[in-house]
Amino acid sequence: MCGITGWVSFHDAPRPQAPVIEAMTAALTPRGPDAGGVWLGEHAAIGHRRLSVIDLPGGVQPMADLPGDPAVVLSYSGEVYNHHELRAQLRNLGHRFRTRSDTEVVLRAYEQWGENVAEHLDGMFAFAVWDVRARRLLLVRDRLGVKPLFWAAVDGGLAFASEPKALFAHPEIRPRVDADGLREAYSLLFNTGPTLWSGVREVEPGGILVLDRGGVRELRYWRLAARPHPREDDRDTTVERVRHLVASAAHSQLEADVPLCSLLSGGIDSTVLTALLAGELRRREGPDARIRSYAVDYSDQAEHFTGDVLRTGHDTPYAAEAGAYIGTDHRTVVLDPLALLDPEHRRAVVVARDSPIGVGDMDTSLYLLFGEIRRHSTVALSGEAADEVFGGYPWFHNPNALAAPTFPWLLVTGDEAAMPLNPELDLRIAEFREDTYRDALAAVPHTDTETATEHRQREMRHISLTRWLRQLLHRKDRLSMAQGLEVRVPYCDHRLVEYAFNTPWETQSFDGREKSLLRAAGSGLAPESVLHRPKNHYPATHHPDYNRGLQDLAREALAVGQVRALADETLIKPCLDTPPERLQWGHRLRLERVVDLALWLDHHQPELVL
Repeated sequence: MCGITGWVSFHDAPRPQAPVIEAMTAALTPRGPDAGGVWLGEHAAIGHRRLSVIDLPGGVQPMADLPGDPAVVLSYSGEVYNHHELRAQLRNLGHRFRTRSDTEVVLRAYEQWGENVAEHLDGMFAFAVWDVRARRLLLVRDRLGVKPLFWAAVDGGLAFASEPKALFAHPEIRPRVDADGLREAYSLLFNTGPTLWSGVREVEPGGILVLDRGGVRELRYWRLAARPHPREDDRDTTVERVRHLVASAAHSQLEADVPLCSLLSGGIDSTVLTALLAGELRRREGPDARIRSYAVDYSDQAEHFTGDVLRTGHDTPYAAEAGAYIGTDHRTVVLDPLALLDPEHRRAVVVARDSPIGVGDMDTSLYLLFGEIRRHSTVALSGEAADEVFGGYPWFHNPNALAAPTFPWLLVTGDEAAMPLNPELDLRIAEFREDTYRDALAAVPHTDTETATEHRQREMRHISLTRWLRQLLHRKDRLSMAQGLEVRVPYCDHRLVEYAFNTPWETQSFDGREKSLLRAAGSGLAPESVLHRPKNHYPATHHPDYNRGLQDLAREALAVGQVRALADETLIKPCLDTPPERLQWGHRLRLERVVDLALWLDHHQPELVL
């Protein structure tokens, strides 16, 4: 995993490239703490920061096809899990390799297939190819958008980067926010393309951006499609097919030349994944091989845990039971709730996100968890995306959510919790949400044979996979890479996603519960207590002293003039006046957003054009 950046300009005048590309590349150092490099050409400047995972001596970047007079230069972030198969195929087609890295496989694959290269890659990736002879830039992002890739126009071309902060090191791109950006950020609709930052866009998941002298073209090489479920796949066959697809994705993602571990929360998603990883590791390395697994907890949980709208129970006992059942080297990282109030930790999270929008203490704790894991491992595998793939959220099963004419997660977060913005800004977010929801439903593919129930469930699955999942992947990428940790997500394997998306809902929920298919496919891989455990979200601290400290931080934030101008103090004041031990999750999230807003304004110093 790495950070990529650079720019291409067809401007005829000489340009001072070296200092700028070096600054842009340096901005991504946390993503690639092991090495960095730049390449300069007549019209292009390419930078790379490396987190070494595969072929430590051989995968140096930017990588050129020929060291002296290159025709192709590549800056690549991610992992291509089918690189061994592609290497053999490309050798048969006449290509020669200097390294055993997957980076060179991507380079040779571009030489062979050009703009169609992404169709041959399985994995999580974002990369830039500068074709020197064709004078063409190709930006490519993986199918689900696991790895980020941003771009912005510059004189005569465009700049690109894994994170906006690198773009802002370019003298023509400033951190500027207008009303459209605030609307995108605080509406919580997770559009792909536009961002919080004016003029900064994302390459679409499954997308390609091509720049040449003719201008910019944006293409899609993959998107979710609606297809009939195979007639021969009855329920039992479907369960076996799902188990095979999950196992295949897990096994393909075990390769690394550095220490590797699993995130084990004690839920069904991470437990099934960890069991498959552990079994494959024993098959490869012998019966005594043990995968290391990690869970997170807070020192106050035993005393102060209380259920809320997102959490029904305490994770740690289930994670420990799952680790013992599977036979992992299991560790629980116990965090002090008061450490989550540390301004330096919170600032680091806001800087990593390049955004004021997050989930407060859950972001800070994830950042600290990743820091502890990074002391022992460089790669971690996560159960992220199983809820979107297998219908795990309450909104798939709640009649009120299914009937609501809006994005279902807004019924949980609510306007007041999610958006403590001054109404005088007149962002018209309600209207924006209505328009965006109509557009989102219009983008959902359907078949001619769907029942009304299947039609609605396909809509819910599509917006969950293409929108809600987007912000979860962003969160995991930014907070892990800020600690120099690579996190892989096997449930985002596009073959698994496609198969599950086209499995009839009556099969997806055959036992009347969430994630019926995954539970059946995981039979024997997890303790019964975990297999039948209700959905539980990422843990949060419940300590009253944390709530009290958060209220103090929010009061300090509101003393800043810009924060007062942006925030709706009438919504925030009741949260400040509530006794800490009675502060509810939604009200606490409101305070978290105010604190993060102040940190974001202070660090990024954005130009606000409202």
